[in-house]
Amino acid sequence: MNGSVTTAFFDCHSGISGDMTLGALIDLGAQTGQIDAAAIETGVRSMGLPEIAIRSEMVKKNGFRAVKVHIEHPPEHAHRHLHHITEMIDRADQISEEAKQLAHRIFRRLAEAEAKVHGSTIEKVHFHEVGAIDSIADIVGTAIAMEALGIKAVATSPVPTGSGKITIAHGLVSVPAPATAELLKGIPIAASDIQAELTTPTGAAILKATATHFGNMPAMTLAAVGYGAGSKDLSEQANVLRVLLGEAEGGDAESIGAVESDRVVVLETNIDDCSPEQLADCARRLLSAGALDVFQTPCVMKKGRSGVVLTAVSPNSSVAVLEQIIFAHSTSIGIRRYSVDRHKLQRKVETVETAYGPVRGKLVILPKGEPRFSIEDDDAAALAESHQTTAQEIRIAAEQAWRSLTQS
Repeated sequence: MNGSVTTAFFDCHSGISGDMTLGALIDLGAQTGQIDAAAIETGVRSMGLPEIAIRSEMVKKNGFRAVKVHIEHPPEHAHRHLHHITEMIDRADQISEEAKQLAHRIFRRLAEAEAKVHGSTIEKVHFHEVGAIDSIADIVGTAIAMEALGIKAVATSPVPTGSGKITIAHGLVSVPAPATAELLKGIPIAASDIQAELTTPTGAAILKATATHFGNMPAMTLAAVGYGAGSKDLSEQANVLRVLLGEAEGGDAESIGAVESDRVVVLETNIDDCSPEQLADCARRLLSAGALDVFQTPCVMKKGRSGVVLTAVSPNSSVAVLEQIIFAHSTSIGIRRYSVDRHKLQRKVETVETAYGPVRGKLVILPKGEPRFSIEDDDAAALAESHQTTAQEIRIAAEQAWRSLTQS
């Protein structure tokens, strides 16, 4: 379906938390007239929390206005499991089904992360900080507000986590907290030297459950800009989350995120005294160690000799390892490295069954949502040899099998 899609872009310059998110959405609601703190309070109270109060106020953070949310409730010491929170959400009669499903999705992301870091299961893991009433109100309130604002697609900038150490229910840990780090897998991280926890598990879970586009703000017509205040006062910058609400044209909710963005590091070195065999071995080792891509470009070196530029594209986490491989397995004596933004199509590996056997292929989604299927050449070559036919014949059979699947 073509047309405009209501899109929210999370500008996480100072990280993201549950109260910052809810504050920014309430600010957007005040501008558009679609939601306010009182309506969110009504929905959260219907979860069996009649004594909760949600209050918002305008504050200043380093000179910038922002909405600060206060969750007020009687003291409690409950440690809830996922099923407790699920039951609370399900029994709420003042929350729409769409908002309930989003709240469920956010809490499930949290449970998966907590289970992973504690070596447990999502059924057995119990929430500490994020199981408290204020965190429940932040998450469910966010779901209510996003549904009321009609948000169908979410994009986010790279996320700073902060640095240093914090104390949680399990003791002293480094920033980002273990669950936060687990939730941020696949989301671009922005460097930050600020000694504070800028991104909390709740904030990370909201992005994990909603965002499909990472990097720069997508093209859209802005309707409103909301600011949510964090609890800390930072000397370096305003501790606020900015959420920009607008209409993205020419797509649907799925295709807004069809072109994903992330940030990678490019490593490159000029070489003119290394054998082709050694370079090929180095490239193989780089790919095995986690390089996203490796290639060689012919060049003429400064003394007029023919050489190559060896280039490796690396995720941030693999830079040190890949540099060591280049130094150890080529004749390089220096490596240039620089960070770049990368746009990429969504993709996944699919296997189709043919008369010759299973063939793997790469399924990518084009910007307007159309699928494209490409056969893995190694599979085609191996099957062609075993069946004494051509690789082209295998490709034709695999493409026909894929078309049959999409038409069925």
